[in-house]
Amino acid sequence: MPELDPATTALLTVECQNGVVGEESALPELAKEARDSGMLGRVAALVDAAHAARVQVLHAIAERRPDGLAANDNARLFRAAGKLPVRQLSGSPAVEVAAPIAVAGNDLVVRRLHGLSPIAGTDVDPLLRNLGIRTLVVTGVSSNIAIPNAVFDAVNLGYRVVVPSDAIAGVPAAYTAEVIRNCLALVATVTTTGALLERWAGARAA
Repeated sequence: MPELDPATTALLTVECQNGVVGEESALPELAKEARDSGMLGRVAALVDAAHAARVQVLHAIAERRPDGLAANDNARLFRAAGKLPVRQLSGSPAVEVAAPIAVAGNDLVVRRLHGLSPIAGTDVDPLLRNLGIRTLVVTGVSSNIAIPNAVFDAVNLGYRVVVPSDAIAGVPAAYTAEVIRNCLALVATVTTTGALLERWAGARAA
């Protein structure tokens, strides 16, 4: 596993927001998988451990203006999202970080109004560089789209990327294991929540 020095490591949660993985999700199948698999609880545990070890935490949130201004409409996914009964509207409960994930005062919440990636075209990269971050731990949803986008973008930007395999989710459930094995493992270090918790507990003790 790459060096996980708290001073140069950040934890990114991807779209772990009420309107995606919460009880009132626009994507109930994905939300159910995130909860039933234990993924959401493991992300919360990683966030708590990161806070304790002084690892920087960033929360990447996808949202749109109520009037839809400047939102993408160049893919079926975007058009479908605009018609869902629960919409990820700026300022609404849908775009708040979902329980049981805790948001600390020094966490960074990065919101995007466009695109598929939590990193490309957002403030994530310059914020990480300003903080001296070299290693990025990627968690959240979904393994279908946003997680691969985040991993590839981070690798292309020169970061070492770590993916805890049990702290990401997608649908169908079996797809997550396939995308990890056949895609993400080629460019990122794949580990588990338990291994990261142990590493950060050691860093805290030191």
